Amino acid sequence: MTVVRAIRGAISVPEDTRDAIHARTTELVAAVLERNGLQPHDLISVIFTSTEDLVADFPAAAAREAGLGAVPLLSCREIPVPGSLPLCVRLLAHANVPSGHTVQHV
Repeated sequence: MTVVRAIRGAISVPEDTRDAIHARTTELVAAVLERNGLQPHDLISVIFTSTEDLVADFPAAAAREAGLGAVPLLSCREIPVPGSLPLCVRLLAHANVPSGHTVQHV
């Protein structure tokens, strides 16, 4: 039996370039899938946020290119809280996991 769980993750991006956003978003998605023993078909949806200093591309675009094209994806802006971590992509993935599975956040 499977249940729906939410998995969160975050990663810093070294610079505001398309290549950097894509590389780090792909790394984050891969880590979430690997640590939780998931395949893309297990994902229900993924919400990405990025800090206001990342404008070169959408994290969701990177995830689509990395093999999540069939998963509903959404990119949003983080609230610009003073003193918060800059150049950061976060995700909240909703997934079907085996009952009793302990979620591993990244």
